[in-house]
Amino acid sequence: MPSPSPSPSPADTAPGSDTALTDDVVDFCSRLIRFDTSNYGGGDSRGEREAAEWVAGVLSDCGYQPQVLESAPRRASTVVRIPGADPSAPALLVHGHLDVVPAERSDWSFDPFGGEVRDGAILGRGALDMKDMDAMMLAVARSFARTGTQPPRDVVMAFVADEEDTGAYGAGFLVDRHPELFEGVNAAVGESGGYSVHLPDGSRLYPIATGERGSAWMNLTARGPAGHGSRPSPGNAVARLARAVDALASHRWPVRLTPTVAALLDGLAERLGFTVNPDDPASIARLGEAARLVEATLSNTLNPTMLTAGYKHNVIPSEAVAGVDGRILPGAEEEFFATVDALLGEHLTREFASFAAPVSADHTSPEYAAMAGALRAHDPEALVLPFVMSGGTDAKAFARLGIPGYGFTPGSTPPGFTVWEYVHGVDERVLVESLHFGVQVLETFLRSDPLASATP
Repeated sequence: MPSPSPSPSPADTAPGSDTALTDDVVDFCSRLIRFDTSNYGGGDSRGEREAAEWVAGVLSDCGYQPQVLESAPRRASTVVRIPGADPSAPALLVHGHLDVVPAERSDWSFDPFGGEVRDGAILGRGALDMKDMDAMMLAVARSFARTGTQPPRDVVMAFVADEEDTGAYGAGFLVDRHPELFEGVNAAVGESGGYSVHLPDGSRLYPIATGERGSAWMNLTARGPAGHGSRPSPGNAVARLARAVDALASHRWPVRLTPTVAALLDGLAERLGFTVNPDDPASIARLGEAARLVEATLSNTLNPTMLTAGYKHNVIPSEAVAGVDGRILPGAEEEFFATVDALLGEHLTREFASFAAPVSADHTSPEYAAMAGALRAHDPEALVLPFVMSGGTDAKAFARLGIPGYGFTPGSTPPGFTVWEYVHGVDERVLVESLHFGVQVLETFLRSDPLASATP
């Protein structure tokens, strides 16, 4: 298939922008970054209460009635419901997290919590994960208030704590203790998707996440007789554990094409003119930037991450423990755990440190079509396809309420701007132009009525 002629950038094709909207999103993103909301895990965090209260203040100034809910001291989330024109219509949840992973200041070339705007970018921890989306949500909420706009349905916005750990103090707490906040919601959007990926033919793909692999963080325990290190030990717990960990790490998980991944590969084949062999890494690499969307979602995976055993060189311990990180495709849980148990054998046991089941949403739904339509309204040449996230988000918590989740944090970056090098990395930044594009796409989507658009 011949390559298309060079196409204009989204900035060249986007409808006329609302200057107040685009000014607000930059200001809000910069201000949010200045809250150090580092999440160290294990209940150790900072700044979430202050950030949640500031968000609530912005929303209150717009005339809304936000709620700040604290799950533990200083662990706070803010939730607001923006009334829609049709209160009987199914509502939409838009969620973003306020916490960030820690940043070691000495590694950065600028203050990670300075929120500086420089050279066309907003600099700081959380700029891409995900205070950019928080800022877009706030800017759209203020735009609706300023212009007197009512979305066609209720829109619930949730700015949550603790996503960068287990989510127990954020989305998990809201789902378990305050499910009434999400009454009537039948779909959710959050991280991560709707951003530009540059294809080898020069065209732009905007992937929307319609699935997430599940996560099984497990402790594997081997037991055997304790003894002196100088004596033979056929039942040595450390050796048993080492053999099992090696078997798990060496296991080649079979390729399993979920409907979402199959749709992604089919769409890419149609655009690029060649078919990818999912069993061949070299074939996948032909997709360029888009290979990242495919390579980690073709199969289950399991990686050893921690080992603990013994206390002295000459003492054989009676127990050895390994921590492993398993990731499970939608629909593949039974196969995953059967394989793990077979490889562990009879002398090892496993228990969950944390488990979240895989989730999926319908990529043929009116909701997905509305997101795709919003992207094409601002980039007419956008190729929009579904994908499965290799990791996970708060969508898994909201799925416990029966709410299907989509990864949709729109943005557009030029070739060579590698977003994933900055997410959780050093010198994180978001481009101002990308924020401008993203907030306009999000507003267009929130103004749309998926059910009306789907009516023949």
